[in-house]
Amino acid sequence: MKQNKKESASKLKIIPLGGLELIGMNITAFEYEDSIIVVDCGLSFPEDDMLGIDLVIPDITYLKNNIDKVKGFVITHGHEDHIGALPYVLKEMNVPIYATKLTMGIIENKLKEHNLIHNVRRKVVKFGQNINLGCFRIEFIKTNHSIVDAAALAIYSPVGIVVHTGDFKVDYTPVYGDAIDLQRFAELGKKGVLALMCDSTNAERPGFTPSERTLGNVFDNIFEEHKKTRIIIATFASNVDRVQQIINTANKFGRKVVVEGRSMVNIIETASNLNRINIPENTLIDIEQLKNYPREKTVIITTGSQGESMAALSRMASGMHKKVSIGKGDTVIFSSSPIPGNEKAVTKVINELSKKGADVIFQDTHVSGHACQEEIKLIYTLTKPKYAIPVHGEYKHLKAQAKIAMDLGIDKDNVFILSSGDVLELDDDAATVAGKVPVGTVLVDGLGVGDVGNVVLRDRQHLAEDGILIVVMSLEGVTGELLAGPDIVSRGFVYVKESDELMDEARKVLEKAVLNCLNKNITDWGKIKTSIKETLSEFVWKKTKRRPMILPIIMEI
Repeated sequence: MKQNKKESASKLKIIPLGGLELIGMNITAFEYEDSIIVVDCGLSFPEDDMLGIDLVIPDITYLKNNIDKVKGFVITHGHEDHIGALPYVLKEMNVPIYATKLTMGIIENKLKEHNLIHNVRRKVVKFGQNINLGCFRIEFIKTNHSIVDAAALAIYSPVGIVVHTGDFKVDYTPVYGDAIDLQRFAELGKKGVLALMCDSTNAERPGFTPSERTLGNVFDNIFEEHKKTRIIIATFASNVDRVQQIINTANKFGRKVVVEGRSMVNIIETASNLNRINIPENTLIDIEQLKNYPREKTVIITTGSQGESMAALSRMASGMHKKVSIGKGDTVIFSSSPIPGNEKAVTKVINELSKKGADVIFQDTHVSGHACQEEIKLIYTLTKPKYAIPVHGEYKHLKAQAKIAMDLGIDKDNVFILSSGDVLELDDDAATVAGKVPVGTVLVDGLGVGDVGNVVLRDRQHLAEDGILIVVMSLEGVTGELLAGPDIVSRGFVYVKESDELMDEARKVLEKAVLNCLNKNITDWGKIKTSIKETLSEFVWKKTKRRPMILPIIMEI
């Protein structure tokens, strides 16, 4: 009898809707019968070939199709790749959000910007607290990361406990608050953990990630060596602990501090209001007051450590910043390492700063917020999971963590490297990938969400590579006689003033083609346009070996 009951029992479904195969856009659905909870809702930044795109957010078609089951978003921490898509997603499906104090503060800033603050239910959760959502119970566990108030989650489901680490490192001496709650991970391991979903970002790196606090001495030494220069430090806006250490050192050396860059100002303000950062009195000054102090008595903490073109540091480097100009007597410190793909942009900014005479320091001034191999092994050893599901990383990172799990004795068949959209069905007896759900990316361009797709991107690529030729002509409405044109307007194809001969020849070829159509009594504009496109395309290819976009415009008079 017992056997039958087990066979008919439902399984837990784990469905990553993003965040695998890349670093960014983290969002995972956990489903059991009529309950779905969603862990994180992040964005990623556009690839080089996504011309004009500002942000990339996950496709939530599956959640919208099952909206009656969705109980809420449970957020691990306040980084963009975990919360950035929330305002866009909440416009389409209004469900409650659960997060720790600083994480919620940062989310609320976003909701205010999008005029959603009064519509969305929010609950601040403390570490150790449990919340019940449908047939799930979720416990928030204290971890360390490069932002305060980061949490791991113990997700209690009817088939067992799933531990999701969020982004984490093991830091025994954090700058703010307590060390990671390793005791709780061990207690869960004793109870029995069905599956561990662990951060893979640094899974290829051996050893331990150094403590954030080690940078305090590094900054002290740099400030000691550069007493006669102004110091400008670029770091991630959300790295509150890093900002805290810079402020501590600046205060020690009697320097005033300016925080520059909109995202940095917003987060530091939020952290300060929530007592997550301690700023000594009379240390912070407004950027307008910089001129009232000697350069060597000031520090500027700024955004732009990734070479982003519109960030404050890039504008300083290119001489476009209205308040800060860089030159000899400035020391610029990059307190971050380039995210893969940003190396070129960072190098460009470093070169520009160096040309202006600044002294640039970019080595040994950063520690990662993610666990290296020994810390990952520690979490596996404490939780003793039956199944290993590496998350948060490109395929090579997931693969590296899968190897760690197998080295620790987890059966190869119990290690799952998933792709976004895979549906992993599991219980205590078995786990299998049992299908796929629709996933993908939604592109945000300005205020448009999802209105730019593959076709538009392909057109942008085409325009970027070969330019456009616009053919304009006027036809008599009744007789179909050619009254004016065809004239050719060129953009991004050739510089017309230096290509008169080519354009004149193209015009003659077109005129001949249009008259040929009219002589054959072809009055269908579609056919005339096709003829224009084919004729001009063939002519241009022969002459230049290029294929610009051709746009015929016919006016009726």
